[in-house]
Amino acid sequence: MVNIDFIELPGGWFNMGAVDAPHREDGEGPIRRVWVDKFKVSKTAISNRDFRDFVEVTKYKTLAEEIGSSFVFFQFLNSPDDYDTPFQMPIWRSVPGAYWSAPEGPGSNVSKRLNHPVVHISLRDVLAFCDWCNVRLLSEAEWEYAARGDLEGQKFPWGDDLQLNGNKMANVWEGSSPLSKSKLLKKFGTVKIDAFEPNNFGLYNMVGNTWELVGDRFTNLHSPRTQKNPKGPLNGENVVIKGGSYLCHESYCTRYRVSSRQAVKLDSTTGHIGFRVAFN
Repeated sequence: MVNIDFIELPGGWFNMGAVDAPHREDGEGPIRRVWVDKFKVSKTAISNRDFRDFVEVTKYKTLAEEIGSSFVFFQFLNSPDDYDTPFQMPIWRSVPGAYWSAPEGPGSNVSKRLNHPVVHISLRDVLAFCDWCNVRLLSEAEWEYAARGDLEGQKFPWGDDLQLNGNKMANVWEGSSPLSKSKLLKKFGTVKIDAFEPNNFGLYNMVGNTWELVGDRFTNLHSPRTQKNPKGPLNGENVVIKGGSYLCHESYCTRYRVSSRQAVKLDSTTGHIGFRVAFN
């Protein structure tokens, strides 16, 4: 059975959202007063080791395995022009044979990345894991409450500046934009699930490293009214992801803030989306 470390959060009122968001289409605003009940949340994102243990017991096949491909960041490939580029997704390539255990396609593996977050998983895969472990995804409100770590009105889990006292606090893109085709000067990608300092709640990598799927379907329309335990729409083609990833860069994507959110298709599988879990 998977061994997941949880922290109990007390719940309470907090201000959710932002009004100065750079990506208005994402629907971060308006700021609204929100209550969440107490809940337990995993200290880290679910790791490759955790998902491997699930697969070994259940023999589960992910959506990417069934489809036969997944999206890989083009700079991770020796010959990116050999692969199809999805429409309006210039940094991604559809790589046959890419899935959670071979994140860059055939010949790659996670043997030295077992303590990195699992990626190339769809919402269906996440829900299967949760069902097996008797846990669930966080709601978007729970996720943002957890990420803020009891810091009201701050951009990041540690404050308003991307660095704290000159120290890097999250795994986000450094240097020129990931859209650039210039050769990488250093290795980028996921890092350990407990890299960097935790927030005030003791949670690791709430921003950066990988986006995290939450349980809400996406809408960019929110009521400004006070709400208790809000949920997203019951139906929809997109699910919410939170927190940004190692590919976020100020030149085009400053979504590594606690209020940041984005929509992805229910069947989307990429090399920069993971998840963490909760229970009551």
